[in-house]
Amino acid sequence: MSKPTILHATIGRDTYKTILQTDDHQLIGDEPPSSGGTNLGPDPYEFILAGLATCTAATVRMYADRKAWDLEKIDLNLSLQVEKLSGTQITHIQREIQFYGNLDAEQTQRLLEIADKCPVHRLLTHEVKIITKEVETDKDILPNL
Repeated sequence: MSKPTILHATIGRDTYKTILQTDDHQLIGDEPPSSGGTNLGPDPYEFILAGLATCTAATVRMYADRKAWDLEKIDLNLSLQVEKLSGTQITHIQREIQFYGNLDAEQTQRLLEIADKCPVHRLLTHEVKIITKEVETDKDILPNL
């Protein structure tokens, strides 16, 4: 197993504004006003797309650099749509990639294949198990929010 990635999230009384803390970064997640939030940060689905886009770009960049290919820039556009079916749902993610540089058709095709090998792509396309448990807290102590 890999080393765990850890994130701490806190939500107080601000409607849907969630403070996200990693070892090195603090981010805000929120919902748009149409969902009752204040739009102070990306919504949860946007965070999923951001993770996939970042991982895809870095993986493709690493591969092209290792091959010493003339890849100047990568642009990605991603969209996510949930299709609700009777008793289940299917999540559709579309990822469009545009490569800039002096690349031939074979190199471009290989970079598209490498995009599908990024770790977040693999995570999203393989089985994921989520274990949720309550951690008991001292009810007399309210953490700083």
